[in-house]
Amino acid sequence: MTASGTPVTSASDMAEPADTVRVPVALGERSYDILIGRGVLGEAGALIARRIPGCRAAIVTDSTVGRHHLETLESSLAEAGIDCSAIVVSPGEGSKNFATFEQVVDAVIAGRFERGDAIVALGGGVVGDLAGFVAGVVRRGMHFVQIPTSLLAQVDSSVGGKTGINVSHGKNLVGVFHQPDLVLADTGVLDTLSERHFRAGYAEVVKYGLINDADFFVWLEENWRDVFAGGPARTHAIATSCRSKAAIVARDERESGERALLNLGHTFGHALEAATGYGDRLVHGEAISIGMVLAHDFSVRMNLASKDDADRVRAHFAGVGLPTTLAEIPGDLPDADGLMTLISQDKKVSRGSLTFILTHGIGKAFIAKDVVPDAVRDFLAEAKAAGART
Repeated sequence: MTASGTPVTSASDMAEPADTVRVPVALGERSYDILIGRGVLGEAGALIARRIPGCRAAIVTDSTVGRHHLETLESSLAEAGIDCSAIVVSPGEGSKNFATFEQVVDAVIAGRFERGDAIVALGGGVVGDLAGFVAGVVRRGMHFVQIPTSLLAQVDSSVGGKTGINVSHGKNLVGVFHQPDLVLADTGVLDTLSERHFRAGYAEVVKYGLINDADFFVWLEENWRDVFAGGPARTHAIATSCRSKAAIVARDERESGERALLNLGHTFGHALEAATGYGDRLVHGEAISIGMVLAHDFSVRMNLASKDDADRVRAHFAGVGLPTTLAEIPGDLPDADGLMTLISQDKKVSRGSLTFILTHGIGKAFIAKDVVPDAVRDFLAEAKAAGART
């Protein structure tokens, strides 16, 4: 029984399609499965019907994803006897705002969807964060199903229950924790991604190796081309990433401790996203790529990690075509003081003290509290100056 009073099928009792990898997220009564495999989208109706019997579905998607995948999902839901309607928003980070949030909330309420019904997010991280926030607050909590259609969303934002929108002061500053009932990651839908957005998602895959799995990072160094090509290597990379995140989330659901490690590169990266207006100038995964390189370089500066490891991280990101320096960001950036102002708005700041995820080397990330702001400011000033000289 869920908070909405609707019985759900236990995640462990669900059958999955053939050739699908199941990754459980163990959160007691809120446990759920991530199902990963090619063709999972076509089975979504049957899987959702088993997990949330008798529900209706409000599909939240964007116009780009909808052109490719909405018909498949609607057909699958219809075959399973699930009544549904679609709410289509504009693509891009610009939809993670109060205006679009209000639009989706109004559509859900006008559609007479009840607490026992489901909000289904069909899209990337923007759609998932937005739809999850709606599911978390409408009628004080509705069922929620994630169907992530980007690599970044499949390995990161669709798992763990973080939802929210952006405001002028920063990214994801308004939101709630609201765990999904089910995550369906169809590796085949990634074939429709642009190369740029697949690369951006890959940055979050690498993150799991850099946090606590040096062997996975080595595997990625050797097999990243196969991950990009698709097939078993792609499924393995997504499943490994999801297992890593699921294990951390199970131990620290509300980010009171260990879960903060998942923010490796994000304090720098979120500041860069805010500085560039959350648009196509710098997409999330690109910002996180630069942010993780900066985190390793700053760790070297603080005599915490070896330069060899930082250079290796930089070389891997550069090798796959991701940016690694401030100079690669198109257009002007704020000065070091301006970037520090943006960093001060980040959720990782506690009572005015800076908390960063730093590292002792590849696979050895740790939470560094009370980082001296002047040290970060000087580091950023030098990083900007180095870019100006190139």
